[in-house]
Amino acid sequence: MLFLLLFGLTFLFLALTVSYVYIRVVNDVPPVQVPLLFLFNTLILLASSWAMVKAKKAYLNDATEIYQQCLLRTMQLSGLFMLLQIVAWTLLLRSNVLLQSSTTTAFLYVISFVHLAHVVAGLPFLYLFYRTAKKRMVDPVTVLVYFSDPEKRLKLRLLSIYWHFLDLLWIYLVLFFGINALI
Repeated sequence: MLFLLLFGLTFLFLALTVSYVYIRVVNDVPPVQVPLLFLFNTLILLASSWAMVKAKKAYLNDATEIYQQCLLRTMQLSGLFMLLQIVAWTLLLRSNVLLQSSTTTAFLYVISFVHLAHVVAGLPFLYLFYRTAKKRMVDPVTVLVYFSDPEKRLKLRLLSIYWHFLDLLWIYLVLFFGINALI
């Protein structure tokens, strides 16, 4: 099911970026400049992904505290990403780079918003893992039961795949807009 979702998301963003190029070429519209904050957000998402890798590794090594800390760190970094995304849009608006300024700026807003929506959609699942870990990992027996649950292991693996997919997608989008700005 997850891979079907990722396949659909891949084609959604591919369609959006191809449409951007098509409209740019056909209408001879100038490219939009990627805000520098988008580049900084890339680093934040990479750090979020790294925290997720550490959480998964801690899960496999039965390291309770590190697992919980890394899940929390992933959520915090994702929250920072969302906040800075809103700041980036606000800075664009204050610079008179409005949604209706040109078709290319509208694409930048729409594509970055759709990506943000998918980050927001993943957060409840991440929070559920964190809350469950905090609630159920209270003594050695519950920790053992938690870490030996194959269903949890699978769900964590799927959540990790989704998180890394969003990071790779963001990198693609930033590179896409950056290269288009040069052409």
